[in-house]
This record gives sequence, structure tokens and C-alpha cells, in this order.
Amino acid sequence: MEILGVPILNAVTYFPLIGFLIILLIPKKKETLIKIVANVTAFIGFLISLPLIINWYKPEVIKGMKDGMRYVIDVPWIRTIGARYQFGIDGISLLLVLLTTLLGFIAILSSWSAIKTRVKEYYIYMLLLQTGMLGVFMATDLFLFYVFWEVMLVPMYFLIGVWGGPRKLYAAIKFFLYTLAGSVLMLLAILALYFKYISIFGWDHRTFSLFKFLHAGLDPQFQFWAFLAFFVGFAIKVPMFPFHTWLPDAHVEAPTAGSVILAGVLLKMGTYGFVRFSLPLFPDAMIKFTPLLMTLCVIGIIYGALVAMMQTDMKKLVAYSSVSHLGMTMLGVFALTQIGLQGGVVQMINHGISTGALFLIVGIVYERRHTRLIKEYGGLSHSMPVYATIFLIMTLSSIGLPGLNGFIGEFMILQGTFARTDLRVYAILAASGVILGAAYMLWLYQRVMFGKLDKEENKKMKDLNLREVFTFVPLIIMAVWIGIYPSFWLKYLKNPVKRITDIYQKKLAENKINVGHKYKVDYKGMKKIINNKMSEE
Repeated sequence: MEILGVPILNAVTYFPLIGFLIILLIPKKKETLIKIVANVTAFIGFLISLPLIINWYKPEVIKGMKDGMRYVIDVPWIRTIGARYQFGIDGISLLLVLLTTLLGFIAILSSWSAIKTRVKEYYIYMLLLQTGMLGVFMATDLFLFYVFWEVMLVPMYFLIGVWGGPRKLYAAIKFFLYTLAGSVLMLLAILALYFKYISIFGWDHRTFSLFKFLHAGLDPQFQFWAFLAFFVGFAIKVPMFPFHTWLPDAHVEAPTAGSVILAGVLLKMGTYGFVRFSLPLFPDAMIKFTPLLMTLCVIGIIYGALVAMMQTDMKKLVAYSSVSHLGMTMLGVFALTQIGLQGGVVQMINHGISTGALFLIVGIVYERRHTRLIKEYGGLSHSMPVYATIFLIMTLSSIGLPGLNGFIGEFMILQGTFARTDLRVYAILAASGVILGAAYMLWLYQRVMFGKLDKEENKKMKDLNLREVFTFVPLIIMAVWIGIYPSFWLKYLKNPVKRITDIYQKKLAENKINVGHKYKVDYKGMKKIINNKMSEE
């Protein structure tokens, strides 16, 4: 499928660069024009991505599928080393691409009044970052994937380092060094895969293609070391405990839009990397490391929640909540069951929506009062009723209230983890994170929104304007849509998730691990028992 003669995946990925080039030609003094070009580019970029889901089930799209991927582009790139320009998306990457284009537009729109210095450079980096992130979710050649992975690192470094808070340089360098360290290990693993494939099939078959590697029959010892290298690279990006220490600094110091993109999209690159590469490539290593990985997830869930509860800075509280929520996401991914993995992917989207909105919420009051300390607020619901309403909706979304998106992801993750008899203790411990999450988020809301409006600065704070309300509308719609009608989104995940979990069914059976597929709920029997009880009463 093409848009104006350009393959649709190329159009979606590289369209932000058109705005990038136009802004380069605009004098830096014309800040309003620069903002308009950036916002229009981001909005059109989102619109261009919508045909991906609209045409998903069209016969010509299905006919063009290759290795489970749609809208495939596969042409020679660097022949000498066997690298190819391979793009393609399945249901997992489809949802992440749509999340990226949506949050990219919202982040740029939210920057309209927040960025007052070096406006031209700011929007150039935002648009370049957009292209880098989209490329990560589309590339199926590991060399190409690594190029996009590194491309997005540079603009994010400058966004934190130039437009961040008082400790911006420390946070930017820490973010850069952590991510770079993980990237180097990942590159070594990619090269190991490359030479391992050559050793099996010969120099004439050199390739970086994920789908070629999937059929290479990698031995368990090789999987062990390659998995560890990929694990460090992806775990830093998630970030999983204990690789999370860069995240609070980066979030606190980043500008509001940078925090939205960081939480909403960049962290998903780590979770996506596990799902796309680690799970299908290294099944033997994955099963071997499952107890350790699940332990780290549970520690991250509980530790992140407890530390969030102790924070006095609103932005730092939301940052530590990400450690807890992404621990829950990875719990579902590492459960290796179909419902658990589906729940993990859904929770990736949910976290992007809910936490992205929470960073916008914190950014709005910071822009007005220039403080994020919780004790400086109180009673804001009196002076900012619209703000209080949106804050409440996204708080309930974050804590997993039934009827909103967070509930669907968390329920599926816990159900999928509990389905494995050997992982039930992890599911029970992880459930405590849901309770703790409700505690710190509702306590935050109570301290900021309720009580007496006794500070003069808070009395003068203006409620949301139309532009600010508009940034939240798509996120609220998505939170309610996923919460009420999740099957619309889950249908895109069914086949790609099944292809991954099918790899593990035989291996889990060989290890005598029950994954719960033999157990079915007897709804008719339950209804009969309930009716009998009611008649007796």
C-alpha cells in the first residue's frame, strides 16, 4: 500500500522529516510559524498512520503478508554485509506505531507555551525523535533496528540537556551513558547472531534478518549469552529493577513534552525489544531465566510503588510509578502465556496513555506555579474544576479502575501469570502493586485537589484553556475505549502473540509446567449455584 507513490510505512516514518527540513529554512525569530509547522506536521503524521489500521484487513494487505508482517518493504541496502532495508508491522507494532504518532502530536501541541528558548532547535529535535522512534517499531532487520535505536538517543539527550530543569546536564548524561552501555551490549549480541548464522549457513548467506535468525536453530549455550546481552540493553530502556536509576532523574529534569515521550514511547522500546526479539529468538534461555526475571519484576512492582508513595515531588512520584507499572507489564510478557503476553502488550499502550497524561497534568501546574512540590498545592479543585476532573479520570485510569484501560491490562497480566502453576506466587505478590498504586495515586490527588484553598498563588491559577483540554481529549477517549471495548484492540494482538507463545507450549510441557489451558470456567454451573443460593435465601 502506498501514499502518493510512497510505501505507507516509509511515509509514516519519514514524514516528520519534512517538517524538520521546513523548520530548518525558517528564521529562528519567527517562533509562531515554527510552532505551526511543527504542530501541523505532527498532526498530519498521525493522520497518515490511521490507514494502517483502517486497511488492516483488506485483501491486498493480507495477500502481501510475509512472515506474519503486513505492509512489508524488503530491498537490498548494504550488500557487502548483507543488511537489508526491511520494514514490516504486525498487530503488536501496529498499536505502538499509532501510540507513537498520537503522543508525538500531543507532546508537540503541549509545548506551545511551555518552550520559550531556542524554539527552532526544540521542534527540530522533537520531529527527528519521532522518526527514530517509529523506525524502531517497524524495522525487522537487526542492523536497521540498531540504527534507529541509536538515532532516537541523540535528540532525547539534547531535549533533556538543553530544555530540562536545574540538574539537566547530570540527568542527560546519565540517560545517555546508561542507554549507550545497553546499546553496546545489544550490538555485540547482534554481531554474535550475525556470525553464528554465517558459521551455520556460510558467508554467502550473511544476513541481519530477524526471520532468518528465527530458523537458525540456535544452541542453548549461545542463547544463554546472547539473551543476557539483549536483556541488559532492553532492561535499561524499560527500565527494569535494578537498571531503573536513570529514569527518575531523566523524568524530573526533562521538559513536560520530553517526559510524555519518554514515558509514553521510549520506555516501550525496551518492552517491545523483549517481545519482538528476545522471546522468539531465545526460548531456551528465556525459560531458564524465568524465575530470576519474574523476581525482578515483582521487586520492581513493589519497590517502585513504595518509593513513589514517599515522594514529595509530583513528577518524581509519577516517574517511580512507571517503574512499578512497567514491572507489571514485564510480568505479563515473561509469563509466556497467551493471555499474559496480550495483557503485557495492552499494558504498554495503557501506560503510554495514562502516564503520558499524568506528566501533562503535572506540567500544566508547573507552568503556572513553577513548583512541583505537593505541599505547595491543595484545594485546586475549587479554582481549576476542569483540571480536577481530567486529573481524576487519568488517576483512576492509572490505578486500574474497572471501565478504564488500566484494569484490562492488569487483569489479563495477573490472569495469564496465575495460569502457570509455577508462577502463582509471583502473581499474588504482584497483585499487591495494584493496591499500593491506588494508595499513592489517590493520596496524591487528595493532597493536591482537596482541602482549603489557602495559598494566594493557587487562588489565582487559571483553569485549562481550549488547547490544553484538547491535548487530553484523545487520551481520555482511548482510556475509556480500551476499558469498555478492549476486544477491538485485542483482535490485532491475537495472531502475533499466538505465534510467540506457540514456541513455548512444547518447551513448557517438556518441563511439566501447566499453563492453564486445560481449565475452563463453568459459567452455567456457577449461575445454577448462585440461583439455588438466592432461592434458598
